[in-house]
Amino acid sequence: MNEQTKIAVLGGGSWATAIVKMLTENLETVGWYMRSKTSIDHIKKNNHNPNYLRAAEIDATKLDLSYDINKTVAKYDVLIFAIPSAFLTLELKKLTKPLKNKIIFSAIKGIVPETGLIVGEHFHKQYKIPFENIGVITGPCHAEEVAMERLSYLTIACRDEQKAKFIGKSLKSWYIKTKISDDIIGTEYAAMLKNIYAVAAGIAHGLGYGDNFQSVLMSNAIREMKRYIKKVHKMKRNINNSAYLGDLLVTGYSIFSRNRQFGNMIGKGYTVKSAQMEMSMIAEGYYATKSAFKMKEENGAKTPIIDAVYNVLYADKDAKKEFKKLTNKLD
Repeated sequence: MNEQTKIAVLGGGSWATAIVKMLTENLETVGWYMRSKTSIDHIKKNNHNPNYLRAAEIDATKLDLSYDINKTVAKYDVLIFAIPSAFLTLELKKLTKPLKNKIIFSAIKGIVPETGLIVGEHFHKQYKIPFENIGVITGPCHAEEVAMERLSYLTIACRDEQKAKFIGKSLKSWYIKTKISDDIIGTEYAAMLKNIYAVAAGIAHGLGYGDNFQSVLMSNAIREMKRYIKKVHKMKRNINNSAYLGDLLVTGYSIFSRNRQFGNMIGKGYTVKSAQMEMSMIAEGYYATKSAFKMKEENGAKTPIIDAVYNVLYADKDAKKEFKKLTNKLD
């Protein structure tokens, strides 16, 4: 990889918009695929996404915008996917251009519902892309704070250290710090699991639990995350690093967390469907909960928090009763 290596972002949401903003700080040209021609025309004229992160100013002269996914895939060497996991398969079905020789970085913090796989594993198994050409971009980092240019930190994970360093260099700026990791599987599972724990934190808040309980919930969540990830991918890792604990905390506590917001609505009595309809953005934790629960039944991990969230979201159990039971399982 060198300065001639071309990078494109696929997705039109808030995180895709934030990543494009970061890349334009360093690159002369950034490819950007999104479905909406109307949004593309607006960005070209007004230098901001009309639907997400409207406050984020982006230099449109540096953008190669397209609503044709095949055009973007054909032109660019590195593809950063920031499409919500629930819609990834639908978008990939449009592909006629091969992904075989591309470098894929996932900025998607969820499970692909159709395969039950994290995104990196999905590309590896479904598209035969070697893990050396797959990477993960994870937090702790909320798109809204990138838009405001508040100091934020990213972890770039890839088995190929040079690829991780290249993406890290392309994203860093005076308000973005980056670090690299070789734990591609662990960081991506952590990014998926923390959304479930943020839903749990939101449910607890909606039910009226206070900060004292939230601290116990998050303490138990990081230990539960450690057990879970160890079952699916055993290697030496420090679960207290920012990519794991830091990302969990910001997603569990931040006012910008859509997963916490979704859980809060459930705790206040909304049905799953009504909460989803009221939210303008996808809560990845909803989809992740079903896949994580299924996988934990296969790997035998002890996951009382995931179990409680699953029972509320998918087994139609009463949130108040489930979290009352949960309080007796935490320490």
